[in-house]
Amino acid sequence: MVPDVSTGSSTLGLINYLFGKGRRDEHTDPHIVAAWGMAGAPDPGRDPEATYTQLARRLDHHVDLRTRELGGQKPPKHVWHCPVRTAPGDRYLTDAEWADVARRVVAATGIAPEGDEQACRWIAVRHADDHIHILATSVRADGRRPRTNRDGWRAQQECRRIEAEFGLRRLKSGDLTAPRTPTGAERAKAERLGQKSTTREWLREHAYEAAAAVRNIDDYFSVLASLGIQVKPRVSAKTGEVDGYSLAAPGDSIFFGGSALAPDLSYNRLTERLPTQDVADRPEWMADPGEPWRRTESAARTALAVLDSGDAAAAQDHLDAFADTLHNLARRAPGPHQAELQAAAGAFNRARRSAIRADHQAAAELRHAARELTHAANIPGGLTIALIFTALHLARAAAKWHEQRGHEQQAAAAEEAFRHLQEVYRQAAEPVLADLARRAPRPQTVQRFEAAVRQAIPGHAERVLADVAWPALATTLARAETAGYDTRRLLVEVAASRELDTAERPAEVLNWRITAQPNKRAQAARTPSTRASTVPVSPAPNATRPASSTMSTNTEERGRHR
Repeated sequence: MVPDVSTGSSTLGLINYLFGKGRRDEHTDPHIVAAWGMAGAPDPGRDPEATYTQLARRLDHHVDLRTRELGGQKPPKHVWHCPVRTAPGDRYLTDAEWADVARRVVAATGIAPEGDEQACRWIAVRHADDHIHILATSVRADGRRPRTNRDGWRAQQECRRIEAEFGLRRLKSGDLTAPRTPTGAERAKAERLGQKSTTREWLREHAYEAAAAVRNIDDYFSVLASLGIQVKPRVSAKTGEVDGYSLAAPGDSIFFGGSALAPDLSYNRLTERLPTQDVADRPEWMADPGEPWRRTESAARTALAVLDSGDAAAAQDHLDAFADTLHNLARRAPGPHQAELQAAAGAFNRARRSAIRADHQAAAELRHAARELTHAANIPGGLTIALIFTALHLARAAAKWHEQRGHEQQAAAAEEAFRHLQEVYRQAAEPVLADLARRAPRPQTVQRFEAAVRQAIPGHAERVLADVAWPALATTLARAETAGYDTRRLLVEVAASRELDTAERPAEVLNWRITAQPNKRAQAARTPSTRASTVPVSPAPNATRPASSTMSTNTEERGRHR
């Protein structure tokens, strides 16, 4: 059951809509199911003797009586409006049940507390099977305004209790950080135009994608404009500087402010996490096409540790940066997996924010790595899978983090992202792991690696060696050895980067951690020329490389791991 509180200034205008035919003739049998006592409330849907206009004006007079008693001085936004809708698949509610819902919602939100004779006047109108509209004048009989602070949250909490009592589908409670839902008119427009999503949702998704990739606020506007989106900056009359903006779809006349798309897309929120000045590329990143992938994977593993650290502000910032990472990963990953990755990024947009204020400096490394990923070469194979594997675990950790703090909607969104990433990982990793297993080194080498595992990680050795992914890990260890690593030391290092106790398949975990390591021999060969260079190197071309460019198949391309 979904309540949606808003305010306005025209009681008569809202009454006309509620008892009219609807924008698409969708209103059937509009009538009042409950009111502030039903005393003297004419029902435009139940009086065949009077004209509709007469009844609408009469009802407006009754509902708005308290504002008239103020001597004509209506307070701003005095019309309180709350549609309440059942979830798809819920059973039919009778008028009597909807009346009970309406009385409980106005009581919970402070519009009409139970037993309060001075409460606001209100009506609840039903014109469809699955929802009602509650309309109230937010002026009490004693001339005071009602206490409606956090009324949207309180309406949600009451609806959760109603769902349990009425046997309805249990929805997730929000924390007032969710983006605004499209209006009925916006949904009708999308349906009329044959669009899968409303303009608000389309703009929101493109705004998130642009914000994830750009380096400053000016680039953000430029990227959106390059997509044909109309950008209208708002300039402060006092300072003469931009302090807001709004967007419209190509050829559309309806503009949406950044905060109307999502709370963290407001101008102030964007400038908090986007640099005001351009950030120069790091030349060493461009010497090895795989380095941006490794840095992003390493920074994502750091985010896993931050979620366990107890620093809520830092964790919140890492979740926001991880959302950017998913958008950029979807942009750079090979084609067959893009749809699922885009779905994961879209789902995690709800998990990226909460009422906890983020420390926007905490996740600077992950945010910067994610931006550089947009300029990196497309490298299918081991490095991409290693990043997806880490992202998979980070999404699950994010779900648990939100769940522990009572963020129900965010936890559900992170779980949805996890399921999409799980499917991507399955599709991408299974053939690679099978190929690695087929290429396992000779038995004597495998025995030597078994001994290295027992020496390096004795507490996990038996589980690693019993894992079905052990043959694949043996091949990866052989390639790491060829790349210049001491396998025992390498195992100690990668095992220490995050505990293995909770890993269901520890050999698989170690395999992808080792895959993300740089090639020491290739790095040594590049080091002199890299150090001698003082001129920033241009980003690597956006070219697709064969799978052999990753450590899982060829160890010749490696940079320095941090």
